[in-house]
Amino acid sequence: MEASVEQLVYVRDDAYTVARMSADGVPGFVATGRALAGVQPGETLRLLGDWSTHARHGRRFAVTGCERVTPSSVRAIRVYLGSGLIRGIGPRLAYAIVDHFGENTLKVIDAEPERLTEVVNIGPLRQAQIVQAWQEQKAVAALMVTLQGLGVSPLLAAKIYQVFGSDADEVLATDPYRLIGRVRGIAFRVADKIALQAGVPERSPQRVKAALLDRLEAAGSRDGHCYLPVSALVRQAAELIEQDQDLVRPVVDALAAERRLVLEAAPDQPGQVVAYAKHVHSREVALAAQLAALLRARSTLPLRAYREDPSLHDDQRAAVTMALTSTVSIITGGPGCGKSHTVRAIATTVRAAGGSVTLAAPTGKAAKRLSELTGMPAMTVHRMLAQQEADPDPETLFDERPAQADLVVVDEASMLDLHLATRLTAAVRPGSHLLLIGDSDQLPSIGAGDVLADLLRVPAVPRVQLTHVFRQAAGSGIVDAAHRIRAGRLPALPGGGGFWFEELDDPVRVAERVAHLAMVAIPRKQGVPPGQVQVLCPMRKGETGATALARLIQEQLNPAADDKPEHWSGSTVFRVGDRVMPIRNNYDKGVFNGETGTVTAVVLEERAIEIRTDDGDSVRYGFDELDDLTHAYAISVHRSQGSEYPFVVAPIVAESGGIMLRRKLLYTLATRAKAWVVLVGQREALELAVHRLGQRRNTGLPRRLALTLDS
Repeated sequence: MEASVEQLVYVRDDAYTVARMSADGVPGFVATGRALAGVQPGETLRLLGDWSTHARHGRRFAVTGCERVTPSSVRAIRVYLGSGLIRGIGPRLAYAIVDHFGENTLKVIDAEPERLTEVVNIGPLRQAQIVQAWQEQKAVAALMVTLQGLGVSPLLAAKIYQVFGSDADEVLATDPYRLIGRVRGIAFRVADKIALQAGVPERSPQRVKAALLDRLEAAGSRDGHCYLPVSALVRQAAELIEQDQDLVRPVVDALAAERRLVLEAAPDQPGQVVAYAKHVHSREVALAAQLAALLRARSTLPLRAYREDPSLHDDQRAAVTMALTSTVSIITGGPGCGKSHTVRAIATTVRAAGGSVTLAAPTGKAAKRLSELTGMPAMTVHRMLAQQEADPDPETLFDERPAQADLVVVDEASMLDLHLATRLTAAVRPGSHLLLIGDSDQLPSIGAGDVLADLLRVPAVPRVQLTHVFRQAAGSGIVDAAHRIRAGRLPALPGGGGFWFEELDDPVRVAERVAHLAMVAIPRKQGVPPGQVQVLCPMRKGETGATALARLIQEQLNPAADDKPEHWSGSTVFRVGDRVMPIRNNYDKGVFNGETGTVTAVVLEERAIEIRTDDGDSVRYGFDELDDLTHAYAISVHRSQGSEYPFVVAPIVAESGGIMLRRKLLYTLATRAKAWVVLVGQREALELAVHRLGQRRNTGLPRRLALTLDS
């Protein structure tokens, strides 16, 4: 039958879709199935399938085949144009266009678009915008059909078109491996499926090269490695394409000859050869050279003598002396050990002597927190570098070139990955002092590298560890639990003083309990809104993963309603009232990774959503930019780094073998809360997390820096 999509009800990650639809003679029915993947409200579809009855949800149409058709009736055309599918046309303008052209509306837009200016409020600019959007929509719809024929999720069509535009079909037909790394959501397996369908031989060098580069990229993005032993790389690539290692090994040398990867002796295993992706190797070499230059540089800090602060503890005074006398230095310490007070003392001393100071952190929230704790302005490292790179004039004042201040302090330095650290050290002026503040027991960076831990392995880099826990923090259950976890000991259970553990075994019940605590129990007991309670998850997938819990909480706190605008982006729905978080810095919009805000509008005509950040700024994201947002109802522990929340609730279960449960993750989780942290789950999972040490990342920075300093 032929039917119109009224509303999307549910979209799963595997593209299984539930939609409310209407057809002549069958008003208001529910259709389900993967064949509906990618459909949008307003579209008219020709459906093939069977009626069935679900025990809980009642009668529904199970779709086995779906084809988009051009709406023909005036009503269907009006709904189609007013649904937001075509940028530049909203409900009101759709009514005016259809009122003018009637059943010929879509033919006019497609074949005689210049006639659109006959409609009131459509001038040349709006007409051009509508024509461009119409052509893009047609191209994406055609791409969806192509992907469906290849057995690939059509939800990827818009992302592919966004990157490759009119060249998308050619890329799919001739070199699908170009999709890897450029189109979010497409890794080797998807690109390989397309390539094999397009006729690429299973043993082709093109396929083997793509597999090798994918394994190197995955080692960095998934595990944080800068390199892989060649033996491991060959084995993993051979397993990925199900071919013999003898086929793969020569291709490693071919990629090295093409300078797409670099082979060199293993830093800590004599006789073994390792492989770097070319760009990763270049950054590691540059970072070692830049750090060595900063360490060797003669200090230009305008300070020769200073008065010691009597309020500081002995290890804090040692840290102040180090930071004022060493051009590169590190201060580490756990919660309650006075890192922020120490930074304030150092910065105050430098400024009192007439020197300039820049305080920075890897995320917006971490920078804001640093500013609050020190009482001094702070910015993100990205913004600091953007200001530096936008104005390379050496005559510019230090205050306008923050990366070349006399003292540059970077807090939450455990979050610095290889890429960001290389840019940072390139921007700092030799002779300036670079002070890194961090907790090496927290999770390392999301990106490749383990910069803070690597520098702590090089004896020539000055460092002070703050170990004294101050009295005001010593009574905190959170601080006590954190220090126990750090030492590999189980916290006192069930807890107290702000740290609590509630034992439950079934993951489904754990998820329900976490959601109830976050939405009802803690807000009621503490007299705070649910927005003051943050759910943190060790994993992204699974019953207790961030994706499932965010959806569960969203459906209870902000369910769908007829009068509430929404937009589905893949398997994620954004509604007015949703709590969201950018996952990438965007300087054009002025938003930063880790900030939170609320969706205030879904603007169909402009194919965009509007957000008001917690700082009061209004920001607009196009529908094609929504991969840069995630729901903030539940987030991964990695996403929470650099942030602090009044109350934290987290599931602790050994789903999927508990692969993410390890000491640094649990320690990072526990230290995100100011007042309470409540863990819900299995005691054995908690014990596993306390006692399991994470895998050390493959990096060559410690050896490379030590050799550079010795040369």
